[in-house]
Amino acid sequence: MLNMNIEYSKGILFVRLIGKLDRSSSYKINNYLIPVILKQKIKYLVFNFDNLDYIDDDGKEALLNSQMAIETNKGKLYISNVKNGLIKQIGKMHLKRIEYEEESFKLMEA
Repeated sequence: MLNMNIEYSKGILFVRLIGKLDRSSSYKINNYLIPVILKQKIKYLVFNFDNLDYIDDDGKEALLNSQMAIETNKGKLYISNVKNGLIKQIGKMHLKRIEYEEESFKLMEA
Protein backbone atom coordinates (compact mmCIF):
# COMPACT_ATOMS: atom_id res chain seq x y z
CA MET A 1 0.00 0.00 0.00
CA LEU A 2 1.21 3.49 -0.83
CA ASN A 3 0.08 6.83 0.49
CA MET A 4 1.22 10.12 -0.96
CA ASN A 5 1.37 13.36 0.99
CA ILE A 6 1.47 16.11 -1.63
CA GLU A 7 2.36 19.76 -1.05
CA TYR A 8 3.01 22.56 -3.53
CA SER A 9 5.26 25.30 -2.15
CA LYS A 10 7.19 28.07 -3.86
CA GLY A 11 6.92 26.45 -7.29
CA ILE A 12 7.97 22.97 -6.13
CA LEU A 13 5.71 19.94 -5.87
CA PHE A 14 6.71 17.81 -2.88
CA VAL A 15 5.50 14.21 -2.93
CA ARG A 16 6.15 12.32 0.28
CA LEU A 17 5.82 8.59 -0.34
CA ILE A 18 4.63 6.43 2.54
CA GLY A 19 4.63 2.63 2.35
CA LYS A 20 5.54 0.51 -0.67
CA LEU A 21 5.90 1.67 -4.25
CA ASP A 22 5.33 -1.52 -6.20
CA ARG A 23 3.24 -3.11 -8.91
CA SER A 24 0.02 -2.72 -6.94
CA SER A 25 0.57 0.96 -6.11
CA SER A 26 2.58 2.51 -8.96
CA TYR A 27 -0.70 3.38 -10.73
CA LYS A 28 -1.10 6.22 -8.20
CA ILE A 29 1.88 7.96 -9.74
CA ASN A 30 1.22 6.96 -13.35
CA ASN A 31 -2.54 7.63 -13.40
CA TYR A 32 -2.95 10.47 -10.92
CA LEU A 33 0.28 12.35 -10.32
CA ILE A 34 1.72 12.47 -13.84
CA PRO A 35 -1.44 13.90 -15.45
CA VAL A 36 -1.43 16.67 -12.81
CA ILE A 37 2.25 17.40 -13.55
CA LEU A 38 1.53 17.70 -17.25
CA LYS A 39 -1.75 19.62 -16.97
CA GLN A 40 -0.44 22.11 -14.41
CA LYS A 41 2.94 22.37 -16.17
CA ILE A 42 4.80 21.66 -12.94
CA LYS A 43 8.53 22.09 -13.45
CA TYR A 44 10.00 21.06 -10.12
CA LEU A 45 9.27 17.83 -8.27
CA VAL A 46 10.83 16.35 -5.14
CA PHE A 47 10.02 12.81 -4.08
CA ASN A 48 10.68 12.30 -0.38
CA PHE A 49 11.60 8.67 0.42
CA ASP A 50 11.81 9.11 4.19
CA ASN A 51 8.80 6.85 4.81
CA LEU A 52 9.14 4.67 1.73
CA ASP A 53 9.79 1.09 2.77
CA TYR A 54 10.17 -0.68 -0.56
CA ILE A 55 10.30 -0.09 -4.30
CA ASP A 56 10.19 -2.66 -7.10
CA ASP A 57 10.73 -2.40 -10.87
CA ASP A 58 7.19 -1.08 -11.46
CA GLY A 59 7.80 1.59 -8.85
CA LYS A 60 11.08 2.53 -10.49
CA GLU A 61 9.32 2.81 -13.83
CA ALA A 62 6.72 5.13 -12.28
CA LEU A 63 9.52 7.37 -11.00
CA LEU A 64 11.13 7.43 -14.45
CA ASN A 65 7.75 8.27 -15.99
CA SER A 66 7.52 11.18 -13.55
CA GLN A 67 10.98 12.31 -14.56
CA MET A 68 9.97 12.28 -18.24
CA ALA A 69 6.87 14.36 -17.42
CA ILE A 70 8.97 16.90 -15.54
CA GLU A 71 11.50 17.01 -18.39
CA THR A 72 8.62 17.63 -20.81
CA ASN A 73 7.96 20.77 -18.77
CA LYS A 74 11.69 21.63 -18.90
CA GLY A 75 12.03 21.11 -15.17
CA LYS A 76 13.97 19.06 -12.65
CA LEU A 77 13.18 16.08 -10.42
CA TYR A 78 14.98 15.25 -7.20
CA ILE A 79 14.68 12.51 -4.61
CA SER A 80 15.36 13.21 -0.96
CA ASN A 81 15.73 11.37 2.33
CA VAL A 82 16.86 8.14 0.67
CA LYS A 83 17.41 5.50 3.35
CA ASN A 84 20.31 3.05 3.10
CA GLY A 85 17.96 0.12 2.40
CA LEU A 86 16.56 1.86 -0.66
CA ILE A 87 19.90 2.83 -2.17
CA LYS A 88 20.36 -0.69 -3.56
CA GLN A 89 16.74 -0.89 -4.69
CA ILE A 90 16.95 2.26 -6.79
CA GLY A 91 20.24 1.00 -8.14
CA LYS A 92 21.61 2.80 -11.16
CA MET A 93 18.60 5.02 -11.77
CA HIS A 94 19.84 8.42 -12.85
CA LEU A 95 17.80 10.42 -10.37
CA LYS A 96 19.36 13.43 -8.71
CA ARG A 97 19.52 13.01 -4.97
CA ILE A 98 19.44 15.67 -2.29
CA GLU A 99 19.76 15.08 1.43
CA TYR A 100 16.68 17.03 2.56
CA GLU A 101 13.68 18.64 0.88
CA GLU A 102 14.77 22.14 1.93
CA GLU A 103 17.83 21.89 -0.33
CA SER A 104 15.54 21.99 -3.35
CA PHE A 105 14.68 25.66 -2.76
CA LYS A 106 18.36 26.61 -3.20
CA LEU A 107 18.73 24.39 -6.28
CA MET A 108 15.70 25.87 -7.98
CA GLU A 109 17.04 29.40 -7.45
CA ALA A 110 20.31 28.56 -9.22
